[in-house]
Amino acid sequence: MKALFRHLLIWVLLWVVVPASAQNNTQPDVLIRNTVDEVIAILKQDDGIKAGDQDRILSLVREKILPHFNFTRMTQLAMGRNWRAATNEQKRELVREFRTLLVRTYSNSLTNYRDEVIEVSPTKVKPDDTRAVVRAQVIQGRGRQAIPIDYSMEKTSDNWKVYDVTISGVSLVTNYRSSFNTQIRDGGVEGLIATLVERNESLKGQ
Repeated sequence: MKALFRHLLIWVLLWVVVPASAQNNTQPDVLIRNTVDEVIAILKQDDGIKAGDQDRILSLVREKILPHFNFTRMTQLAMGRNWRAATNEQKRELVREFRTLLVRTYSNSLTNYRDEVIEVSPTKVKPDDTRAVVRAQVIQGRGRQAIPIDYSMEKTSDNWKVYDVTISGVSLVTNYRSSFNTQIRDGGVEGLIATLVERNESLKGQ
């Protein structure tokens, strides 16, 4: 399952590479559909990304992608009931390290684009809705089964942001929650933070 997430998180990243100003008042499914086309064009033309230039990829992720994820909400959901046991400082450290882990783990997915096609289903969102689930699927070709992806999004004061992604029925947040619970049970919240720091250090330069 981890390998599946590593390969497919490219589709999490694809649609959010767009200026925040362009997202205001945009329906979530329209935002995804329009941006996929734009980013695929970038992936096809950017020789640095295609060659696996990690500095270029990380810069792209940090500048264009991170602002469109609610990492505090994602971390809270991944922590579950253990979130309440963390101090404010620990919460800030957890969000920072979890964000770094996701970026470093999945940034190499941007080099794995192989002409797959993503189809986005229409999503009905009322003006007063604050949450939406945008359903899509990755068409892999060569007779392989399409892979469903659900984007769980919430509307903040300035735009829509992702707080979870479900791939083939498995939630990204829930996937991490199991390991987080184990680490907290064995070493407490500080033990989890230390594990995340160590993991992030090991991912540097990969």
